[in-house]
Amino acid sequence: MTARRLLVAGAAAVLTAAALLLGGVLDRSSSRGAAAGPLASALAETDAALLPRLQEQVRENPRDARGLGLLGLAYEQRARETGDPTYYTKADGVLRRALHYAPNDLLSTTGLGALALSRHRFRDALVLGRRAVALSPTTARGYGVLGDALLELGHYRQAFATFDRMVSIKPSLSSYARISYARELIGDVRGAAAAMRLAIDAAVGQPEALAWSHTQLGKLFWSQGRIVSAAREYRTALAVRHGYVYALDGLAQVEAALGHVRAAVTVEHRAVDGIPLPQFVASLGDLDRLSGNDAAARRQYALIGAIRRLLRANGVKTDLETALFDVDHAIQLPQALLLARAARADRPSIDGDDVLAWALARNGRCTEALPYSERALRLGTRDATKLFHRGMVERCLGHPEAAKKWFRRALALNPHFSLLWAPVAKRYAA
Repeated sequence: MTARRLLVAGAAAVLTAAALLLGGVLDRSSSRGAAAGPLASALAETDAALLPRLQEQVRENPRDARGLGLLGLAYEQRARETGDPTYYTKADGVLRRALHYAPNDLLSTTGLGALALSRHRFRDALVLGRRAVALSPTTARGYGVLGDALLELGHYRQAFATFDRMVSIKPSLSSYARISYARELIGDVRGAAAAMRLAIDAAVGQPEALAWSHTQLGKLFWSQGRIVSAAREYRTALAVRHGYVYALDGLAQVEAALGHVRAAVTVEHRAVDGIPLPQFVASLGDLDRLSGNDAAARRQYALIGAIRRLLRANGVKTDLETALFDVDHAIQLPQALLLARAARADRPSIDGDDVLAWALARNGRCTEALPYSERALRLGTRDATKLFHRGMVERCLGHPEAAKKWFRRALALNPHFSLLWAPVAKRYAA
């Protein structure tokens, strides 16, 4: 199977959080009908009511693998909703207890696989995804865990085939989203948007899932420079789910691109106040710096360090993201290069290749950077940041005309691709 043969023509979005990953096990409702099983009576409850109910069920029957598995998924859901990684530790404990009592429990196996993905422990997720598929070859969510792990480890052909299998078993929000992202990776943006629209249709009746899907479509439009279309999707997401932080983060980028820096700072503050994810805090710091408030920017950058320490304490690997932030902001570049090397070894994807190439270029190791930059673009991904990095590698090598071509390509795709680097690309492309 070639990379471009993805079923129903789509490119898939990796779901790094546990929600959506497990095919609606914890959904409140579904356009295809309510979920069946022990949780059916809880589906009408609010998220706040569901977690204590599951905790009480486990207290009453502490050896019930099904109850433990559902509680583990609820903890993962709570981690995603609050940004509190201590819920990952709680989820890990109850899911492992479930597997202790029922080693072949599919729900807990896929739940633990989803947790490994959320923690960026992709080799662990690969093992768990393979086990889930072996336990039940006709259950779609195991293929989601397996495909996501393969993707993050750079096994793209196998990942795409896995997503094809997943969507053939169960066309759903989860499978359509993965198809969308896979298409995006191979440069099929139109096909990616079509698959994400199918995901939106599948999410009707599930407010959070619907908001997530509109936000993902907005990000796809944003990556291609379609600012008005991106803003429309982000606002639709906010209409579906008021205060949805991922849509707020996207809308802040739109406001900045339109030159509304103060409005962008206000919107990004709302995202950070909702869930202080490192990427939101970093964006807020960059916006503060852009607005001339260097003291506020330094406070945000310092906060990122504290958040990452909390994430690491709860089993989340942040090496790749930390390396990229440090390289972008020229923080201890030699150490950032070491971290980028380690991250790429652990996560040999096009993102790992790109961050390592960028780190090498910023450290003046231009010749070594080039093959990694070439590998980062090997799928044909239309990503302005990766194109910009390639331009910087060429410039580092002393190839100014080649560099200009890459800068122009990045800007033609999305002239607002980075608060920090789009202005640099414009200057060097002239």
